Amino acid sequence: MAATGLLLFMAVLFIVARQSESAHPAWGFVRAFAEAAMVGGLADWFAVTALFRHPLGLPIPHTAIVPENKDRIADSMAAFLQANFLTAPVVARRLQSLNAASAIGKFLGDPRGKDSRMRDGATSLLADVLASLDQEKLGGLAKSALRQQIEKLELAPLLGQLLGAMIRDGRHMPLIESLLRRAAQTLEANEDLVRAMIHERANTLLRWTGLDERLASGVLDGLYKLLAETVIIPDHPLRRKIEEGLEQLAHDLVHDPAMHARVERMKQEVLANPAFGNWLDALWERGRARLLGAVRAPGGALSGQIGASLAELGRALQHDARLQVLVNRFARRTLVGVATRYGGQIVRLVSETVRRWDARTVTDRIEGAVGRDLQFIRMNGTIVGGLVGVAIHALDLWL
Repeated sequence: MAATGLLLFMAVLFIVARQSESAHPAWGFVRAFAEAAMVGGLADWFAVTALFRHPLGLPIPHTAIVPENKDRIADSMAAFLQANFLTAPVVARRLQSLNAASAIGKFLGDPRGKDSRMRDGATSLLADVLASLDQEKLGGLAKSALRQQIEKLELAPLLGQLLGAMIRDGRHMPLIESLLRRAAQTLEANEDLVRAMIHERANTLLRWTGLDERLASGVLDGLYKLLAETVIIPDHPLRRKIEEGLEQLAHDLVHDPAMHARVERMKQEVLANPAFGNWLDALWERGRARLLGAVRAPGGALSGQIGASLAELGRALQHDARLQVLVNRFARRTLVGVATRYGGQIVRLVSETVRRWDARTVTDRIEGAVGRDLQFIRMNGTIVGGLVGVAIHALDLWL
């Protein structure tokens, strides 16, 4: 609008100068300026308009450049993006100065900072996504993945190593003492059953003389004494036998193929048991409910125990230089890999999107993006044309 107004002003100025030219020689310079300014303004108007449409609707050759060549422009834009932004060396170079770990740490470590609205939006989105997913399919995937990992796990060596570590550190002693105390409690709870078993197996003479009851009491007293002494005396022979048995079990779990096969069969039996499937179902439901409750709680996923854990992780990412190096290296490698693997698809998306636009949409969007600069081009053309006209008029008078 300003460029058109300036062009009209030059037309009015030309008329005034043309009428007043005989009054003073200076009006000749004004007329030359206005005349050349109109020519320059009209030329630049034609050039700018020819980029986006046919001037005055006339099908002049080499006009309406953008709509006539939008497909070629789309391909050129895509090629430019891929060559200058989505190649592995370019992405790696631009990511050298990026400290992704520190940025993530600041985001996680300051739950009430300036990014809280974005954080709340992210947690709300996460809750909506979790709630909208097909829980049967999602749960099936999770349970199937867990079952596959358990099936791949070599359980016997792992159990053997854990048991061996417990024995070396002396952590098996509380377990042995607990088992002995539980055995004593079980014996006490089933004392009548033991007495009845001894009474049934005793012969008639023992029952007639009442010695069977004395025998049962003696057996029970002996068992109680044995269990109590094993708990109290650190080097009791029974305790040592139990330790030797545990040591042998740990060794067999790690080195004995027969033990490996036996544990593997037991594992497969457990996995095939319907009770294990029910346990997985309950585990998934509890985990899903807890996760949904965490993200929907006041403060979202950054509240409670989860929030404290994330905040601690954020502080570690901000202050642990070694952790920053590892995270930043992983981020760079991941982004470079994404650019290398999917760069062609990204630029193809850009190209196909622009190709799907109609010519008017492409023209309006490009013209809207650079419209203000186009006005300045026309204004500059008007002013520069006028100055050139003044120079030509002066040269004509001088010659």
